[in-house]
Amino acid sequence: MTVRPPEKDFTDANLKVGPPKTWAVGLPAIEHAMLPALGELDPERTAKVAFSINHKAGFDCPSCAWANPDRSKPLEFCENGMKSVVWESAPAAIPTEFWQRHSLADLAEKSEYWLGLQGRVVEPVYKAPDSDHYVPIGWDEALDLVADKLRSLDDPDQAIFYTSGRITNEPAFLYQLFARAYGTNNLPDCSNMCHEATGAGMTAAIGVGKSTVHYDDFAKADLVMVMGQNPGTNHPRMLNALQDCKVNGGKMIGVNVLPEASLLRYKNPQKPIGLIGDGIAMSDQFLHIRIGGDMHLIQAIAKRVLLAEQLDPGNVLDWDFINTYCEGFEEYRDHILALDDDEVLDATGLTAEEIDTAARHYLDSDATIITWALGITQHRKAVGTIAEIMNLLMLKGNIGKPGAGASPIRGHSNVQGDRTMGVWEQMPQPFLDRLGEEFSFTPPTEHGLDSVDAMNAMERGDIRFFMSMAGNLQAAISDSNRADSGIGNVDLTVSVTTKLNRSHAVTGKASLLLPALGRTEYDVQKSGRQFTTVEDTVCFINESRGELPPISDGVRSDVWILCELGKRLLGDTQIPWQEFQDDYDTIRDRIARVIPGFENFNERLRTGRRGFLLAHPPRDSRTFPTPTGKARFTVHTPEHITCPPGRLILQTLRSHDQHNTTMYGLDDRYRGISQGRFVVFVNPDDLAELGLADGDTVDVFSEWPDSPDRVLRGYRAVSYPTKKGCAALYFPEGNALIPRESVAEGCNTPTSKQVIVRLERSDERAATGRPVTV
Repeated sequence: MTVRPPEKDFTDANLKVGPPKTWAVGLPAIEHAMLPALGELDPERTAKVAFSINHKAGFDCPSCAWANPDRSKPLEFCENGMKSVVWESAPAAIPTEFWQRHSLADLAEKSEYWLGLQGRVVEPVYKAPDSDHYVPIGWDEALDLVADKLRSLDDPDQAIFYTSGRITNEPAFLYQLFARAYGTNNLPDCSNMCHEATGAGMTAAIGVGKSTVHYDDFAKADLVMVMGQNPGTNHPRMLNALQDCKVNGGKMIGVNVLPEASLLRYKNPQKPIGLIGDGIAMSDQFLHIRIGGDMHLIQAIAKRVLLAEQLDPGNVLDWDFINTYCEGFEEYRDHILALDDDEVLDATGLTAEEIDTAARHYLDSDATIITWALGITQHRKAVGTIAEIMNLLMLKGNIGKPGAGASPIRGHSNVQGDRTMGVWEQMPQPFLDRLGEEFSFTPPTEHGLDSVDAMNAMERGDIRFFMSMAGNLQAAISDSNRADSGIGNVDLTVSVTTKLNRSHAVTGKASLLLPALGRTEYDVQKSGRQFTTVEDTVCFINESRGELPPISDGVRSDVWILCELGKRLLGDTQIPWQEFQDDYDTIRDRIARVIPGFENFNERLRTGRRGFLLAHPPRDSRTFPTPTGKARFTVHTPEHITCPPGRLILQTLRSHDQHNTTMYGLDDRYRGISQGRFVVFVNPDDLAELGLADGDTVDVFSEWPDSPDRVLRGYRAVSYPTKKGCAALYFPEGNALIPRESVAEGCNTPTSKQVIVRLERSDERAATGRPVTV
């Protein structure tokens, strides 16, 4: 079937605002998932992907990283997962004449939504330094250009190799191997901007920066605290696990700045009560918290737990766990007991009674899971907040027992696997030693550049080559307008991609787009049809086998592209690139020898489960790979974020029709927004105090010391039940407001949930695809 992409960009002219929903999923989710699939894929292709997505013999969803249950349902996908599949698998392809018709200057003015709607990139294209147009180019010529540029650099550290969670384990392993054999650790990834604080905070506490729970633990939990996340939009299948907790008698506390619909009520579309009934109430208690108050809240609950222990010595804390497995308790206890209660109430915007109730839920629970996402990680004190979550869990021994633990929710399929495979600028020396021994070379040891530092280096003119395996760094990075000039300093930018995004419109002096296979497409090499693997958010390794034929003969697999580059630049002596290209089992054999936990990789994949759970010492045996072998209580001082008069604390967030920087549509159904994105959500009391009304047009200014204001112009103010003093608007547009210098302590994550802004009335609405900024 032929799908015709739009010639014109969208506008906000038809924006409609309605009341936010108080429940999530239900029958509308089926409608919004399946109608686009049937309309764009046809019934046969729809059936193929619907019955194979997230199944043992199928492909892993290219959207979120939520875990698959051991016993999959016939339909194991959510609304947004199916939207992601349709986005990738719809048969629209960019025709050759498109590149003649659209200059880069033209593409740079288009919205992310319009760019993605143009269809799949199906042939390599090249923009020469003296041109403003991409032109088709052959694969051999394109790959030779990449190899020649890398050979010409004065220093391997003039190159950057970036990736996102779209690529799977096998190409991720080859990508980091290619970069390190070339001579650099400049391997930033999208996790630098999302869950970096999780790794830092958890590793300091227990020695491992990954989830300590199994999928089935949610059904066994007495209490689940859901902090700083919106499951109904960002990982809807998680709602099934939360429902299991509730059905089995557990309780749930929702903690969020916005009363997200999925934290209130869930209508499971695969159960009758979810289709025709009221569904299930989710949060037994909803804590409507102020931005930045999460550490105060966790410490306040911990203080109440410690005071309860004083009243009933020996019967509240898990002393066996603390005395056997932990260190640092006394210093931590003294610090928490000195917590300023008045500051807690100011910082959180909660009442003492609300915190008392939350503490009682925790005290009554014998098995508690605390789960979080970017609402916790993208703050200046994010690392400390996550360490405090670990402290609270350890007080009652909620690590390494059924129904309990820490559950960070990764937002992109296989972003965790990329890290496991070595895509990180700071891989530990033992990994580098094993990699070097396996392939007979000496990897560089100096840490490389993360995403923020990489953009700063490009801005300084220190970088001459930038390669991206998927991803959209220019849009995803903070201070995104600054990114445009920085990337323009680079000699050659290379993007391995399926579809267009802003990173392909704002390029280096020369630019290449290399078209890649999608997850849904099968991959045939010399030894036959191949498969790859991914790691989900609970550390399970799953196979992924595409079911659909490739959209074009011109697309290539990520592995093929990397192996062809490897042969050209590094030769085939130390690293058998041709062998890897012909048979992906040979890649897994090397992974098994380099990365602990992957021993007998191929054999373990060919069992009935078609996957396996990675070892996790704290979860599996209460063994803690910290320097002392003990889990560690740590001490942290919270930050009380204050605003000058007339200012608000802003957070950025996704809309419902969106995954990361990709827009599948222009609606945010649960928040009542349709056909537009240029809105700022503000508490009605704040609007009144600012002299504004619901529907007014405003300019949104962010303020940073010793720096010019950043501004998004022409947004519609929407009266919304966000916490008083707080506001929200959509990512990635809102990245223009976040100063590059505003990052988390202990890691370099942009503070996307902590931006001080002022609103000023404006006369002109932002009506085009890209909002007006200065």
